[in-house]
Amino acid sequence: MITSKKDFQEYLRRDQYALGVKGVKDYFFHDIWRFQRTLRRAEYWNNCHTWKGSRAVAYLYRYILRGRGRKLGFTIPINVFGPGLSIAHAGTIVINSHCRIGANCRLHVCVNIGASVGNSLSAPIIGDDCYIAPGVKIYGSVNIGSNTGIGANAVVNKSFPEGNQTIAGMPARQISNRGPLEFRSFSIHKSKN
Repeated sequence: MITSKKDFQEYLRRDQYALGVKGVKDYFFHDIWRFQRTLRRAEYWNNCHTWKGSRAVAYLYRYILRGRGRKLGFTIPINVFGPGLSIAHAGTIVINSHCRIGANCRLHVCVNIGASVGNSLSAPIIGDDCYIAPGVKIYGSVNIGSNTGIGANAVVNKSFPEGNQTIAGMPARQISNRGPLEFRSFSIHKSKN
């Protein structure tokens, strides 16, 4: 969670790197980057400012965030994602405000991360360095460990707290004991040889 101006700047830097945003053109015309900058500004103003007029600025950024989210198909509340968020595509993404998702999350289109039926506070907790493929549905009081890849169209309704794995299917089950970081380092290693 952003609790200082230094945190705010670090979140922006890591988000920009995760999205691969470079140059002036991307800064002004990359719609997802504009959305994420607004998300982080809304978090900063909501969490860090207590003077009387700051509430108005926080509400303004949340209003702008909602408009940009509607344009892109995102329903992503503030204070859910850690730094290094990478939203791969515009399209339907719905996240419950009670979810907690760690650093360096890669998120694709048609993802729904929500609460269980009858208890809107019972929402997923997802660790760092997770990859969430297109069409994934995660709901309920679910705990997903760090470095977990979730395959396309998976339905996750139970916890996988161990991390360092890949899960897929309906309902989701472990299909590999290698997570996204191992696949990334493997592909980098292969390209050097």
